[in-house]
Amino acid sequence: MFSHIINDDLQLRIFEMRHAEELFNLSDCNRDYLRKWLPWVDETISVEQTRDYIQFSLNLFANNNGFNLGIFYKERIVGCIGLHSIDWDNKKTTIGYWLAEEHQGNGIITRTCQSVINYVFSELSLNRIEIRAAELNLKSRAIPERLHFSYEGLVRQAEWINDHYVDHVIYGLLKEDWKEIN
Repeated sequence: MFSHIINDDLQLRIFEMRHAEELFNLSDCNRDYLRKWLPWVDETISVEQTRDYIQFSLNLFANNNGFNLGIFYKERIVGCIGLHSIDWDNKKTTIGYWLAEEHQGNGIITRTCQSVINYVFSELSLNRIEIRAAELNLKSRAIPERLHFSYEGLVRQAEWINDHYVDHVIYGLLKEDWKEIN
């Protein structure tokens, strides 16, 4: 099992099938909150679909093309973070994340992002990381801003979420910039 301890209470772990019910229940309990920003929420209506997501995530990891990790706080899943895919030719990737509403505001995503960034630059030897967030999702945008990503632009109508398009803000971080601030 891929696992990374951040501190006594916080850990990242690769999803296993045994996590399917807990992960589904977390997303289901946070459905109203998450659906505002994530297009998959309304389509995920069963534990079986969550198992399919976990299998997809395990295949992604096995094929060395990214990963999806559970964010475990005090041994409970509270969210997810991962690399959507890896562009090995250009040495870049994109980080995505979500966190249950009740656990926000405690620095969990900031700390998990820092760990993933360190892994991407030191272990995977990539050169560039992007984070994209809906323009009006200020909580999600605060993460790359806090971590010194550079604002790189706005992509209009980048994603269809529920019944409308949302614009995405793109943030980028280069390995050389990360070394300077750490």
